[in-house]
Parts: sequence; structure tokens; C-alpha cells
Amino acid sequence: MSEFEPKIVAFCCHYCAYSAADLAGSMRLQYSPNIRIIEMTCSGNIDHRVLLNAFEEGADGVYVAGCLEGDCHFLKGNYRAKKRVHYVKKILEEIGFESDRLEFYNLSAAMGPRFAEIANEMTERIRKLGPSPLRKEGEA
Repeated sequence: MSEFEPKIVAFCCHYCAYSAADLAGSMRLQYSPNIRIIEMTCSGNIDHRVLLNAFEEGADGVYVAGCLEGDCHFLKGNYRAKKRVHYVKKILEEIGFESDRLEFYNLSAAMGPRFAEIANEMTERIRKLGPSPLRKEGEA
């Protein structure tokens, strides 16, 4: 049996986290290809239903990446996003789903190497947890 390869969705704010991902690519930094990046105007736009839906649609792990605290282009969007992620982690715990499958990170646009580290850290974390209990049988 081959090693489990997790599906991970990263919701990234346009101004910082997505720019950090772009910088990582420009720097030709190697990071896990398991990450599917979804660009958002602001991490504060993330909704708890979107996070839960990502798991329902087969993601093994999900993270939200926003601007550094105090540097959000929309003032408090990253604080709202962090709060929502924390709230969804509680929901996951209550239903017996590993809350470690969901995380929030703060990044600046200049943090390309950190973006690559986070991608690799999340991939390893999810590999250790194994496939999502919501993953359908035979789904790769």
C-alpha cells in the first residue's frame, strides 16, 4: 500500500498569504503538492460553512492564512477569521472529528519560506492523522 497523500485546502487572503505563496513559487521553494490554494479577498470573509463544506467535499485538512495581526488590509478581517477557525475547531471536537485537521496562520507577503514550511507542516500533520473520516471509500 502506498503512503497516504492528504488533500489539503488552503484559504489564503489576497494581500498577504496568497502573495507569500506566490513568493514561495518565485523563489522556487519546494513544498508539498498536496495543497490546493483558494485565493480570497480577505481571510475575514471565510465562513464556518465553507470550512465545514471543505471537509464534506473530501479535504483531509484545511487551513486559513491571513495577514499578520495588526496588518490586515481590511482592519480586523484576520481577527474574525481566526475566531471563526477557533469556533469550527470546537464544532469538530464536539462531533468527534480531529480539530487538528483545521488551522489558522498569520503571514506577511514577504514570508514565502514560511508559507512553504506551513504547507509541509500541515501535510505531515494530516499524514499522521490519516484520511479524513468523511473521505469516501476508494477516493484517492
